[in-house]
Amino acid sequence: MKALIFETFGGPEVLQYKDIAKPIIQENEVLVRTKAIGLNFADIYRRKGNYHLAGNPPFILGYEGSGIIEQIGEGIKNLKVGDRIAFADVPFANAELVAVPMEKAIPLPDMISFEIAASVLLQGLTAQYLTRDSYKVKAGDTILIHAAAGGVGQNLIQIGKLLGAKVIGLTSSLEKSEVAYSIGADHVFLYKDNWTNEVNEVTNGVGVDVVYESVGSTLADSFKVTRIGGTVVFFGMSGGDPALVDPRMLMDTSKTLTGGDLWNVLTSLEERKQRSKELFDWILEGKIILKEPTIFSLQDGAEAHRLLESRKSVGKMLLIP
Repeated sequence: MKALIFETFGGPEVLQYKDIAKPIIQENEVLVRTKAIGLNFADIYRRKGNYHLAGNPPFILGYEGSGIIEQIGEGIKNLKVGDRIAFADVPFANAELVAVPMEKAIPLPDMISFEIAASVLLQGLTAQYLTRDSYKVKAGDTILIHAAAGGVGQNLIQIGKLLGAKVIGLTSSLEKSEVAYSIGADHVFLYKDNWTNEVNEVTNGVGVDVVYESVGSTLADSFKVTRIGGTVVFFGMSGGDPALVDPRMLMDTSKTLTGGDLWNVLTSLEERKQRSKELFDWILEGKIILKEPTIFSLQDGAEAHRLLESRKSVGKMLLIP
């Protein structure tokens, strides 16, 4: 089979499109022919060597995708060859074939395309748990979303509005701010401006109830715009490592810093199916609108990595085998 692999850590140039042996499935796995594969910042971190990678070179990136089952392990009864499935946390997905454990195979409704599934699962499920588990958004809350035009950001905006919140977004350009406004953000400010002052102005100096912090290097400023007793949810560091947080500041302001990781939430097949169903229902009901993804062929994966790393992309990027 063809796969996008790399043998040393580095920039996009280390990625190679090569023939490798296809996976040999275990009794509790299905072999899936991928139709769409989600590209995420985690893939960049792993390519650079910043995140843990299983196994030995050649490494294969990718954790999210969708496709059709071609082979069934002996121990599986509830799936069959030809079924359409998606997955959000299965390694080695940047390939024509991937072995998917039974407990991670999410059935796809007929009305959900392979492209939609690969566009929404990882980022949509992330936004869902951030607004439900890390900090439970309530009607009347004011929330601040970093990287509001990105995949997770767009989902956070729309879920936040569904839950009755006032939404403030932060973006790096006017073009991206227009994207955030188009899906419901109440205010959008630019990183290059004095956004902390602007956020405090629109909150009458009180601050926001919760900040969804995915940049990292902006963590100290996120606390500046959080109300007394508010929360900062840290779930990414696309802009670099955060400054250390002084526990005395947390005590003096009664503010909370909490972390978030999707894999601590997706702990069973039932959990995956229930949360995915809610996402799919929102999409089918028109409550969440997905922007058209940027699509690359799998063999052009290096080019896709360059675009994602440049921060000039808007919304989801997909690789198509």
